[in-house]
Amino acid sequence: MKSILLGLLLITPCVVFSKEPQIYDVNRHILNAINVHVWSGFYSPREVQKTISYLLEDGADEAMLRGSVNGVFEQKLIAERAWPQITDNDRLNSVFAELKSKGILCLHNTGYTMSDGHEDSYDALSRFPKSQFYGYCFYHGQDLERAVFGGGLMIAYDHVNGDVPDKIKVGQEIKTELEKGGFTLNWNGTTNQRINIPNFDWKNRTSWYKYHDR
Repeated sequence: MKSILLGLLLITPCVVFSKEPQIYDVNRHILNAINVHVWSGFYSPREVQKTISYLLEDGADEAMLRGSVNGVFEQKLIAERAWPQITDNDRLNSVFAELKSKGILCLHNTGYTMSDGHEDSYDALSRFPKSQFYGYCFYHGQDLERAVFGGGLMIAYDHVNGDVPDKIKVGQEIKTELEKGGFTLNWNGTTNQRINIPNFDWKNRTSWYKYHDR
């Protein structure tokens, strides 16, 4: 599981930190990762605990960090009750399904960087007949972090044959379907820029089976 490392400032309530700045930073850093993982909707409590194991370092309050996980999940589940029936994440899922039917493979939360995303996309493409897809798109872990905390969502894309003239057709098809899905985009229409959904409201429900995977 890729680590979530940005300096996001949502902190679990009622947590008491050491007055030592270095220890405070260690705990804050891991609590930020916990918040991103939980609110992303992609991970179970068991998976978040594994992430804590990966991120632990000297000075971290392991008991406090592990004890915070269930509380963050509970906060999210309560918040989900007030979410609209159809969220932006639901609409994005529908757009990705439509793009897949039109020959563009779409991946959620794949890798942590752009290079990771392209590598994972080619790995995913290898599982399908070569003629099934002419392009692919994805957002990676850093994109997810920004989206969870209101920074919009960036969609990367490419042609299966790389930087070829027809790559622009992949971007144009993605643009068309995203706009049909009701999204407002920021894109200059060239292959030099990813497609930005600046007002994406991240609300991805945690599935029942993931929540109960403890």
